[in-house]
Amino acid sequence: MSDIKSKAQGLDANVQPRDVLELVEKTNNIYESIAIISKRSRQISSDLKWEIQRKLEEFAVNTDTIEEVQENKEQIEISKFYERLPNTPIIATNEFLNGEIQWRFVDEKE
Repeated sequence: MSDIKSKAQGLDANVQPRDVLELVEKTNNIYESIAIISKRSRQISSDLKWEIQRKLEEFAVNTDTIEEVQENKEQIEISKFYERLPNTPIIATNEFLNGEIQWRFVDEKE
């Protein structure tokens, strides 16, 4: 997962226009390309969510009152780091265009 974070830090977080033909190149079908990117995006999102929850659990304090909320600077920094990462579809599209995603098609006869 840290590999995802290191790759994502170098990416531009802004949405950029993409050449549709470049997306179609690998699968010969734009819909298949988009399906592959969206599935990978969901995987990345799930991994990052699990990771941030695990890190933030270290700071969790079980209290019953709302008044006892404390600010922890480390917790805030962790949250800000994940907020600054590009959206997962941007990361997944970049991986797809760089050939870093492997996929296979399930045989429909089975």
